[in-house]
Amino acid sequence: MRVVIADLKGRGGFVNKDTVVGGYGSRFKGFSWTTNWIERARKLFQNVPSIHSGYLAAIFEQAGHDVRITTEDYIDGDIALILSSLVDYRHEIEWARETKRRFGTRVGFFGAVATHMPELLQDDADFLIKGEPEAAAMRIAAGEVPSGIMASPQIDDLDSLPFPAWHLFNPGRHAVGRSIRASRHSFPVLSSRSCPEHCTYCPHRITASYRARSAENVVDEIEQICKKYGQAYLIFRDPLFTEERDRAIGIAEGILEKKLDVKFECETRLDDLDKPLLDLLHRAGLNTITFGVESMDPATLKRVGRRPIPPEHQREIISYCRDLGISTEGFYVIGFLTDTPESIRATIEYSTELNSTAALFKILTPFPGTPLFKHMKSLITETDWEKFDGYTPTFKHPNMTNEELMHLLGLAYVRFYVRPSFGLNYFGIKTPSEALERLEAYAKRRQLEEHFALFEARAGDQ
Repeated sequence: MRVVIADLKGRGGFVNKDTVVGGYGSRFKGFSWTTNWIERARKLFQNVPSIHSGYLAAIFEQAGHDVRITTEDYIDGDIALILSSLVDYRHEIEWARETKRRFGTRVGFFGAVATHMPELLQDDADFLIKGEPEAAAMRIAAGEVPSGIMASPQIDDLDSLPFPAWHLFNPGRHAVGRSIRASRHSFPVLSSRSCPEHCTYCPHRITASYRARSAENVVDEIEQICKKYGQAYLIFRDPLFTEERDRAIGIAEGILEKKLDVKFECETRLDDLDKPLLDLLHRAGLNTITFGVESMDPATLKRVGRRPIPPEHQREIISYCRDLGISTEGFYVIGFLTDTPESIRATIEYSTELNSTAALFKILTPFPGTPLFKHMKSLITETDWEKFDGYTPTFKHPNMTNEELMHLLGLAYVRFYVRPSFGLNYFGIKTPSEALERLEAYAKRRQLEEHFALFEARAGDQ
C-alpha cells in the first residue's frame, strides 16, 4: 500500500503546526516594521518537519508499506494522512479535496483539530484519527480499513515506538532555532508527551496524559541521528524537558558518554533549572532554552492555574545562561481578563529587565478544549477559527478594545527588539556603559511617548 503523509507548509505568515500550541498551531504575521522582519527571521530559522508525521512514516515503513512525504505536491496513493491544524485547516481541506479528485485516494486527518474539532474536517474526510495518532496508524498499517472517527488511545510505553523516519523527509542543512550560529541538520525530538501542569489556557494537556520516554531510549534516537547525518541540531519539543530532573541528567550524560556531536534546544520552566543542571546540559550541547513567563503579576498567573516563579530565580537562571553562552527566549501572554494597559506595560518592561536573548509575545487565545475556552465562551466574538492563531484578538476584553490589544502587542515587540542592548545580548557582547544606558533610556522614552500619545488620542475620541 502506498501511504502519503501530508505535512503541508502553511499559508499566510509564519505558520507552525504539529506540537505547537498543543497541535492547533500558530501563525505569526507581521503587522508593523518590527514584526515584519521578525516574521521573515522565523521563516528562515525556525522551520522543521512535523514530529508526528515522522513517527507515522516510521510505523508504515516498518510494516512494509511505500511511504511518501509531501509538504505541498499532490501524490498518488492508496491513503493519505494529513496533519490538521486550526490556523491552516482550509488549506488542508483544499489539499484533501484535490487529492481525492485527482487520484481517488482515501484521505484522513490526524492532529489536534481532527481530535477536538472534527466538525471542521469531517465533510472532506474518509476518516479522522481521534487522539495521538500512532495507535490508529498501527491498526491501519496492519490492514484495518480506516473509516469514520477512529479512536487512537495514547501509547503508555513510548519506548516501544519506532524512531521517526527522517530519511524520508530529506532533511536539509540550514540554520534553525533561536541562534543564527546553529547551522546543521535539524530534527525535532519528542522525549515526553503532554504536560503535568494545569494552566487553563494551554492546549498541551487536553489530548492525552503526561508520559516520558526513558533517557536511554532518547539517547539511542540521538545516536541513530548522528550516525546517519553527522552533526545534528535537535529541537526538543517537550513543553517541560527538565520536568523529571534525573531523566534530563540521564539524557545529557548519555550524550556525553557516547560523544554525540549535537547541539540542542529545549523548553522548560525556569524553576526546573539550577546551575549544576545547566552546567551538565551545556556540556552535552545545550544551545538554547525557551520558557514561559507569561505575566509578571503572580495573582494573574494564579487565576489561570499557572504556578508563579520568583523573579529572583528567573533573573538568576537567565543571567547564568548568558554567562555560559546559552541563548534564552521568554514567552509572554497579554490580554488576560484581569489585564489593563498598565499591567501589560509592566510585563513588557519586565521582559526588557530580564533581558533574555529573545522574547515571544502573544495575545491570550481561548483554544477549544481548554478550561479557559469554557470560561470565556460568552466573551468570544471571532467566528473564523483560523484567526485563533495566538496573535489576533478573538474575544471582548473587559478593559481594552481589540485595537488597543494589538497596539500593546506591537509595543511589546518594539520595546524588546528596538533596543541597543538587544543586539549586544543576541551576539553575546558584554559592554555595559553609561552611554549604552543613556541610549536605552532614550529608546524607552521615545517608544512610550508614542504609546501614551496614541492611548490619549483614543481616550479623547471616546
